[in-house]
Amino acid sequence: MLKRPFLIACFLSLTACQTTQDAVQADASDQQTHIKPTQIQTQTDVIKAQPFPTAPIHEEDIWQRIRQQISFAPSSHPRVIRRVNWYLQHPNYMDTISQRAGPLLYYIVTEIEKRGLPIELALMPLIETDFDMQAYSHKHASGLWQLTPLIAKHYGIEINPWYDGRQDLIDSTRVALDFLTYLHKRFDGNWYHAVAAYNTGEGRVLRAIENNRKAGKSTDFFALQLPRQTRHYVPKLIAATQLLKQKLMPFPAIANTPAITTVSLPAATILDRDPQWSMLAELNTGYARFPALLGGPNRLIIPVDKAQQFQAYAKNLPTMPSNQWQTYTVRRGDSLSVIAANYELSVRQLKSFNQLRSDTIRIGQQLVLPVLADQHYTYTVKSGDSLWRIAKQFNVSVNKLKQWNALSSSTLQIGKELTLFLTAP
Repeated sequence: MLKRPFLIACFLSLTACQTTQDAVQADASDQQTHIKPTQIQTQTDVIKAQPFPTAPIHEEDIWQRIRQQISFAPSSHPRVIRRVNWYLQHPNYMDTISQRAGPLLYYIVTEIEKRGLPIELALMPLIETDFDMQAYSHKHASGLWQLTPLIAKHYGIEINPWYDGRQDLIDSTRVALDFLTYLHKRFDGNWYHAVAAYNTGEGRVLRAIENNRKAGKSTDFFALQLPRQTRHYVPKLIAATQLLKQKLMPFPAIANTPAITTVSLPAATILDRDPQWSMLAELNTGYARFPALLGGPNRLIIPVDKAQQFQAYAKNLPTMPSNQWQTYTVRRGDSLSVIAANYELSVRQLKSFNQLRSDTIRIGQQLVLPVLADQHYTYTVKSGDSLWRIAKQFNVSVNKLKQWNALSSSTLQIGKELTLFLTAP
């Protein structure tokens, strides 16, 4: 019974020793926390001054590898304390997080270290999506790092009917870290401002800073007038780092070894339906119509312990299995662009499938096209329907329904047509 108050007392004493006086006024909602904050810390100079530690490669647990590198200063601000309390009141939460993060976290941490970025960024997928690679938001953001289509495409991510790189671990991590690096420079090295801008947009943060500057107020993150979600976004990240750094609650161990690797594939590969490879869909959520690996980077993420087995399997895998490709006969009025649009392909893909060197086709010519699924089904939304109910009816996931139909919200309109790609039972 005494363990949690003792941990909180230790937490407050540690943070109070490292804070400096600031005249920032906490908003009304911050006063409701049952742990009173001590001094509010001025974050900016502390973050700029502290170098990022060298990676402790000897650690056996990836969480401890992160813990040893944490450089953000702790805070006793009410928003941080309230989030710490929330974590402590949900002790099983980190069990779920560790289970989801297990295959992903080593890769993310390694990519952050390669760039010399603060290790705290490895916890952003926890704050964004609870390490859910298929998460969607009402703001049209998607994937582990909640990238919007605009940001994703600006940094070179492919988004098409077959593949959404925002839901791919490798593509999305690259773009998220590119974007965060840009924001860090944009905000003169202040990571809290950069992380806030990642959440709400750089324009809002810049305006908030300028408004405070004109009013003679502090430009510390906690002093800025930002949307409510953003005001609590950075404190969530700080709270998670403090929980780990100060060992306020257990983080179930994840081995500090590579969990995944990649294998290169020929263009236009469709896996067969061997059940032993069905689990690969969970690591390759960027491919909207798995096992059709089309429209993406021609690689597959696989568990390290399956690498040799898959390499042997892939050697004998036809690029175009006959039962998953169909023949199309060119008709009068057809063109590559018309056929490609009808089958939700690009002209480049269509030419690649058929080894065409030009855009010229002739009537009667045979083309090969991928089979969309065992059944390509259109469902019309009725009164009382929900994504959950439709997903249950067709034995698919809600996330797949959203991905197939580019839905960023769970709200459906009566009469809306949804596309489903169903496999044979």
